[in-house]
Amino acid sequence: MAVGLLRPDGGGARVFGTDVWADPLKAKSMIGVLPDGMALPERLTGRELLTYLGRLRGIPREELNRRVEDLLRELGFGEAEDTLVIEYSAGMRKKIGLAGALLHAPRLLVLDEPFEAVDPISASTIKGILRSFTGAGGSVIVSSHVMALVEQICDHVGVIAQGKVLASGPIDGVRGGHAGLEEAFVDLVGAPEPVRGFAWLA
Repeated sequence: MAVGLLRPDGGGARVFGTDVWADPLKAKSMIGVLPDGMALPERLTGRELLTYLGRLRGIPREELNRRVEDLLRELGFGEAEDTLVIEYSAGMRKKIGLAGALLHAPRLLVLDEPFEAVDPISASTIKGILRSFTGAGGSVIVSSHVMALVEQICDHVGVIAQGKVLASGPIDGVRGGHAGLEEAFVDLVGAPEPVRGFAWLA
């Protein structure tokens, strides 16, 4: 709903003061989105995919070529830039999706599980890119179930369960007296019944 993919039945969403539903073109020009499990055109190479996305965005050809080169280099595609997307690993798909989200120089990134299936080297590269993005004044919203990752890269957190915000604020505030964010999350959402185990595994 916040990025204009699903129409809300109440309330609204604003991106830097622009209503996502009243002025979607302006709002979406400021947002880069990486959904989890995003479908990609699989018969294009990484370079072709980014070039296609950039042309759809109306980025001038010379500037687009420069940005594509920068993204492919920094995300470590090397020779894989000329490999068809259908042959990409899950981690490579995640990285080319992130490149597409960054291509038009948005002010806000909305990333759903951006580190899922990504190897440690690529994860470190992505973290570096996100730090550079926020250091230059951009904002990033990350949706993740991996609390250790959230603690590593976020400075503000919201815990949502069944459509309700149960807590939000700086990480230390939401963590409260718990040892970590995972413990705080379980306490807020409600711990499941302890696993009793399986007698047949003894």
